[in-house]
Amino acid sequence: MSVFARLVEQLAELLQPLFHASAAAAAIVLFTMLVRLLVHPLSRAAARGQKARTALQPRIAELRRKHAKNPERLQKAVLELHAEEKVSPLSGCLPSLLQLPAFFLLYHLFSSSTIGGERNELLTHELLAAPLGDRWSDALAGGGAFGAAGAVYLALFAVVLVVAAYNFRRTRRTLAESGAPVPAGAEGEGAVPGLAAVGKVMPFMSFATLITVAVVPLAAALYVVTSTAWSAVERAVLYR
Repeated sequence: MSVFARLVEQLAELLQPLFHASAAAAAIVLFTMLVRLLVHPLSRAAARGQKARTALQPRIAELRRKHAKNPERLQKAVLELHAEEKVSPLSGCLPSLLQLPAFFLLYHLFSSSTIGGERNELLTHELLAAPLGDRWSDALAGGGAFGAAGAVYLALFAVVLVVAAYNFRRTRRTLAESGAPVPAGAEGEGAVPGLAAVGKVMPFMSFATLITVAVVPLAAALYVVTSTAWSAVERAVLYR
């Protein structure tokens, strides 16, 4: 069994007296929180970067007025401004990227019947009545949307919807404050190619988590839901 699988099992054993049959699910939640705690310094750096980008908006607005008829010169001027102030328009992506390896490890761990030639015992664990190795489709086939396993997914979907709605409002407000929405024909935030289009889609990205939770194994879904909820609380604190 892999070192990663052993870590999850050891955490589950420690939590067994409190969570009983759902100890492995609790271990995944705890593991997720540990991962997010490790990347928290990067999240703080991303928050500082966002505040720095917001502080540059009056100067960027002046550049837009100055180079309104020359988009190429505007793009170059804004990129030079970011370089001069040592501010990266994409610095906030790093914490999310660093979490991807942990997510894919969980996905592989709970999608494989064997690990290192041994039976994957973790797939026998459950969250209440829902096996950690199953997907929403398995819950629907087993007892329907309102069955014992289906109810677990309904609870996860409810958490995701609440967090997504909060993130939607906060992202739209952040983009508005940063000056991302610009008149048609102008370059987007920081005149970075393609960033204007990203700004239009970004507020809706939180709702894509619903699709992820529905199609990945429940163990990976727990990681996604916990990480998303952590992000919402973390951003509320760092960007207040």
